[in-house]
Amino acid sequence: MPVYEYRCADCLEHFEKLGAISDRDERVECPSCGERRAERLVSVFAAFSTSGGQTASLGGGCCGGSGGGCACRG
Repeated sequence: MPVYEYRCADCLEHFEKLGAISDRDERVECPSCGERRAERLVSVFAAFSTSGGQTASLGGGCCGGSGGGCACRG
């Protein structure tokens, strides 16, 4: 299942939600304020070569940070 990123239209909270592709257009509730007007965001993904010739990936978060959420929020 893909992970979708959202931003709440009310409180501007960024959050992620695991969901089926068929559910991607469903209204999503903000975990912070409970509003159901969250906008789905476009996720960032990048791949690069390491010195050993392997490919590594970097992605996640609204601004490319890895892990749980947006790296620009601290």
